[in-house]
Amino acid sequence: MSTTLAPADLRARPAESTLVIDVRGPGEFAAGHVPGAVNVPADHLDALLPDLRAAAERRRLVVVCAAGQRSAAACAELAEAGVDAIGLDGGTQAWTAEGLPVDTAAREGRAVWAMDRQVRFAAGALVLAGLALGSRAPKGRLLAAGVASGLVYSGVTNTCGMAAMLGKLPFNRPAPGALDAARAALRA
Repeated sequence: MSTTLAPADLRARPAESTLVIDVRGPGEFAAGHVPGAVNVPADHLDALLPDLRAAAERRRLVVVCAAGQRSAAACAELAEAGVDAIGLDGGTQAWTAEGLPVDTAAREGRAVWAMDRQVRFAAGALVLAGLALGSRAPKGRLLAAGVASGLVYSGVTNTCGMAAMLGKLPFNRPAPGALDAARAALRA
């Protein structure tokens, strides 16, 4: 059995038989998500596990993230807990690349940035700061070198420690009541 579902195949599935779980952070989710998706950030899966298990008994769970790495990890975590789920091949990037529609949601009246944009901004700012510090104190260049080595490690391992750290910031955390809304959607 396949562990992923193509975007066109998800689009063709009846909504009443499928529940899309988006495991990205709230900011990323608000920037654009598969219509009808429920936002359950990956680090909150365990809190909603009983509801996810019950939802999986009624409908097919399709887990989505930006490109597929986080959804694959979430599917593995759910499988360990006895919850059957399948990932969306290529995530929302593949979904939008096929010209399929996305829903967006304003978050507290401010524009939201996708996590990859937040990472690029933070990494660039830290490298510039390291280079600027290095002009006065040569050890300041170690900051730029540290960020560069982190980016190389991220590319080799296909993980991102900076994204994990940025995900802990208040604007990337679920708003109060968001998990209760996700719980209600899972029970519907």
